[in-house]
Amino acid sequence: RWRTKQNLDYSFLMLYAQPKGTFYLQLEDDIIAKPDFIESIKSFAAQQSQDWMVLEFSQLGFIGKLFKSEDLPLIVEFFLMFYKDKPIDWLIDHLLWVKACNPEKDTTHCEMEKSKLRIRAKPSLFQHMGIYSSLAGKIQNLKDKDFGKNLLHKAHNNPPAKVDTSLRIYQQYTLEKVYKGQDCFWASAPVAGDYIRFTFLNPVEVEKYLFRSGNMEHPGDKLFNTTVEVLPADETLRKELVANGSKFNHPATKDGYLKIGAFENGIAEGSINQSIGRIQAIRLSISSDSPVWTILSEV
Repeated sequence: RWRTKQNLDYSFLMLYAQPKGTFYLQLEDDIIAKPDFIESIKSFAAQQSQDWMVLEFSQLGFIGKLFKSEDLPLIVEFFLMFYKDKPIDWLIDHLLWVKACNPEKDTTHCEMEKSKLRIRAKPSLFQHMGIYSSLAGKIQNLKDKDFGKNLLHKAHNNPPAKVDTSLRIYQQYTLEKVYKGQDCFWASAPVAGDYIRFTFLNPVEVEKYLFRSGNMEHPGDKLFNTTVEVLPADETLRKELVANGSKFNHPATKDGYLKIGAFENGIAEGSINQSIGRIQAIRLSISSDSPVWTILSEV
């Protein structure tokens, strides 16, 4: 009886929402979402070339399912025919079978055809946090394993900047992504002279900094023998640093940076002397070859 009501609730909600937008995203009130999930969904939907029926942004039940509003009347009609018989996520699978599968073909062909209509995005954007089911006395400790990657990096609202590095980037783990809080940065083993640099589009006053290397899956992929350096925005000050050295109790580099800190046990954090003024860039400079790859998980 409870599942019957839930199926009807979904159906009526879909009918109510159908004329109000282009897409319909099914969520629950006991989930958490990844940062920028809306932009991630828009981007993934825009990449699809085939005529899909549902995009899945979570592998749990009916959470994180995206439909086109124009398809909702057909979907709801199917739900209302069988709302007493199966849970809603099972009904979706049956609907896809009706739409895509040929009874004269085998199961492999059927699954391949259904996968053209139901496309799964990874990693998951939503995680179920609730424990107690709406069914009396039932504990439902469901977790989406694909969501766990979110714990491997931490996002911050950093000022706009151009980022660059001499390190060789591994796959999609770019420096831009860790700076924007979308993923970690991962690169092959650094050598002496390598750097990671963040150049602000507009000079900013920076009070504190924090860089964290390594993560839970690869705790050993840390930055070693790496200094944190800042480039003052004041050109006169930079020329003075190059000519006469530092007056801020921090060593100066030949190109006008001040060495204000260093990584210890994979982490560099500290405060910046406000008398330095606005900062044009922050650079992480590596002074020795590393035997391991490097992950930057928090900026």
